[in-house]
Amino acid sequence: MVYYYPESMENLIQQLTRLPGIGPKTAQRLAFHLLSTNEVDAFGLAQAIATVRKKVKRCAVCANLTDEEICPVCRDNNRDRQLLCVVEQPKDVLMMEKTREYRGLYHVLHGAISPMEGVGPNQLTVGLLLERLKQGEITEVVMVTNPNVEGEATALYLASQIKPMGIKVTRIAHGVPVGGDLEYADEATLAKAYAGRNEL
Repeated sequence: MVYYYPESMENLIQQLTRLPGIGPKTAQRLAFHLLSTNEVDAFGLAQAIATVRKKVKRCAVCANLTDEEICPVCRDNNRDRQLLCVVEQPKDVLMMEKTREYRGLYHVLHGAISPMEGVGPNQLTVGLLLERLKQGEITEVVMVTNPNVEGEATALYLASQIKPMGIKVTRIAHGVPVGGDLEYADEATLAKAYAGRNEL
């Protein structure tokens, strides 16, 4: 006779495999860990997941994740309100904030234009972005989309929509990473780095 896990355990393992980067074996280990951990921690995790699903929503202004109507960045009067950084995902906001260099506002697209996957401007928060720009306060939009085909297509599309409004559109530089060796950089990366060179 072959032994199978209880149905509830099988269900937990199946749910865990839906998480990014979690395969069946990892899901199985996590399920056993959750089963063997103390009840307070296990139910604490379940409660945290339920709470975040219930409370976290998109900011009405920038579409970043928040548990309030308007996120703390949009409410911060010390921010440069003429500068807007457009990113693909909420996690990109965190990466920009970690630089401690950028002090403007943000707009989160929640994806990138990808015709192959059926994602166009209407599936993103492009409409919200364009309405926001029509208010006239923003003078420069910085495109911080990923340096891949989808990210480039998104940046070019948005630039074509924004430039006619008389707003400056810039793009972050691409090239060799700090601390990287030239021998490990591919031709496209070196070409981008060369094209974006600055005077010393």
